[in-house]
Amino acid sequence: MNKEQIIKKAKEWLQAPFDKNTQKEVQALIDKNDQNLTESFYKNLAFGTGGMRGIMGVGTNRINKYTLGKNTQGLSNYLKQYFKDLEQINVAIAYDCRHNSKEFAKEVANVFSANGIKVFLFDDLRPTPELSFAVRYLGCQSGVVLTASHNPPEYNGYKVYFDDGAQIVPPQDTEIIHEIEKVKFDQINFNGNENLIEYIGKNIDDAFIKASIAHGTFNAKNRDKLKIVFTSLHGTSIKIIPDALKRVGFTNLHIVEEQRIPNGDFPTVLSPNPEEPAALKMATELADKIQADIVIGTDPDSDRIGIAVRNQDGKMTLLNGNQTMSMMTDFLIKQWQNQGKLNGKQFVGSTIVSTDLVKKISNSYHVETKVSLTGFKWIAKLIRDFPELDFIGGGEESFGYMVGDFVRDKDAVTATLLACEIFATALNNNSTFYNELLKLYLKYGYYKEHLIAIVKKGISGAEEIKQMMVKFRNHPLLTIDGEKVKYLYDYLSSVKTDLISGKTEEIKIPKSNVLIYETENGTKVAVRPSGTEPKIKFYISVNKPLPSIENAKKTESELDEKISRIVAEIQQ
Repeated sequence: MNKEQIIKKAKEWLQAPFDKNTQKEVQALIDKNDQNLTESFYKNLAFGTGGMRGIMGVGTNRINKYTLGKNTQGLSNYLKQYFKDLEQINVAIAYDCRHNSKEFAKEVANVFSANGIKVFLFDDLRPTPELSFAVRYLGCQSGVVLTASHNPPEYNGYKVYFDDGAQIVPPQDTEIIHEIEKVKFDQINFNGNENLIEYIGKNIDDAFIKASIAHGTFNAKNRDKLKIVFTSLHGTSIKIIPDALKRVGFTNLHIVEEQRIPNGDFPTVLSPNPEEPAALKMATELADKIQADIVIGTDPDSDRIGIAVRNQDGKMTLLNGNQTMSMMTDFLIKQWQNQGKLNGKQFVGSTIVSTDLVKKISNSYHVETKVSLTGFKWIAKLIRDFPELDFIGGGEESFGYMVGDFVRDKDAVTATLLACEIFATALNNNSTFYNELLKLYLKYGYYKEHLIAIVKKGISGAEEIKQMMVKFRNHPLLTIDGEKVKYLYDYLSSVKTDLISGKTEEIKIPKSNVLIYETENGTKVAVRPSGTEPKIKFYISVNKPLPSIENAKKTESELDEKISRIVAEIQQ
């Protein structure tokens, strides 16, 4: 879209149905006629792996009342067609701590109710997994949460859930987008019907906590002996997690007070992302001060969980998502086995860029691992696709885990309970969380993963990312750290190619713009553009046998050196 087309598009926002404040802001952008105008109008915000997410402001490529209203009007139209035989269609709406989330949630509620749809609107901010739970608990046909997860403060977002409590997937996503695209801004009905908006809160909290406890705890003794440091990173989990922990006896709980109050500016961190050690710095410092056993931090909408525990040297170490999901998967399967519930009709979920260690663990129990695309909507889809099987749990490398199927999205609330239960069980056996992780490595091999995320912002950045994917697709790597690449998995063309023999086979999962290289020794490098952020991501996985727990540091150092060499190769 050229500059003239962008200005023409922007000028459409200088009249009704856009309000006076919006018109004033758009006129200011037109007057300046700089990159901000281009970025605001050169395209429409689209759904990615996590819904619609973007910078707040005026324009078609921004999160605002009108882009959210258009989505909601289109979704309303779709729901009324899809559930045309229902006398009353219901939706649930939640929101997080971000700027404007509460106001945006009310605008979304107004549009739904104006279209005759009953709305259950949370009375205050709540974790995203609680919204997923509420959709099914309240018998809703859809749900929406206003959140931008761990993005910077200028972002907000809009995630859509269907009647199973999971985020939308094909064919619903494309059908809903088609309806949204048909909506003109003057067709959005913002005239809410207050009689169709019901505020919800404590009753849903209690039901959600009860269900989380039922799925995330297994009668560990001496829970009060586990010394926990918890931070909500200024987010929504403060509403639920401390209460949930204390209800089951994890009373030795220490909250990072400076980060307790929800705040969309996230003033104490550069990024409210528990994947980054810096985000948990205040928590680990408190843990060292009081000699705590475990640190737990959650992102603003409480679906991601970061866990730090003491390593062999007694130093607090942030576990990565692959380590956490491996520990949780092993522990959950053991509990099912101890309860006599394994009968060959269970499975665990993982994703194409997550560790192969999970598959090795589940195979040892004769439990199937089903692998999906990146994103919990795909793991949740597995539950829908295989109703004859019991879902034990599932996770992905990006610090998310889902315990059972009562919530159909990554869930830091239940995962927090589970992490503490694992550690309490280890303490009762004179062990630690980290030592139990090393035992997994001793049994299955030491797996080490590393993620590189390269940020490329704006129009030019999007083109750079596109060209990088073209390069890696059309000129595949033939060796990685001296190892021959055996397989190239191209999930966009759904083809797995043996680069040594030339043989190909079909990949039978949905298409996605992801490439994975796998060497003869099991080293993997995955490349994918982010669906929600202006980034291209490289996932590196290496492994080797661990001869003994005493050799853990030496083995880890060797794997770190290998990863460093691979990173240097990729960035050449």
